[in-house]
Amino acid sequence: MVTRDVGNGPVLGTPDDFPDRPKQGGRLVVHIVIGVLVAIIAGGWGWVMWSMTSGSAEAPAQVVSFEADRPDRAEITFEVYRPEGRAVVCRIRALDVQHAEVGSKEVRIPPETGTKQITESLDTSGQATSVHIQYCNLV
Repeated sequence: MVTRDVGNGPVLGTPDDFPDRPKQGGRLVVHIVIGVLVAIIAGGWGWVMWSMTSGSAEAPAQVVSFEADRPDRAEITFEVYRPEGRAVVCRIRALDVQHAEVGSKEVRIPPETGTKQITESLDTSGQATSVHIQYCNLV
């Protein structure tokens, strides 16, 4: 039911026609709780990412060349970097045309400093088409 004429003022009334909004407390507490939760989640994610990368004991290695021309043997030449006084264990794998493993070998490299080029051969159970380094870990 309309109590005033439409031509004299706004249909919904003016701000003075309504009571003041009640004071709402606790918004600061809500924002602080949300901020703390975001910080915990971001810190946890950062810790997971850090532990996955810098916590590992990998030694950088790079394949220089490989030969897989014999059906029972493959050869790989690779470089590995070792920090001072740390030995390295590398696992090399030979794969066939369907990417199935046909041979593998772990190679232990003595503790010296710097980059070392290594040539290793491994026996295979079939014709290899590629040879790669699966990992090189510091020991």
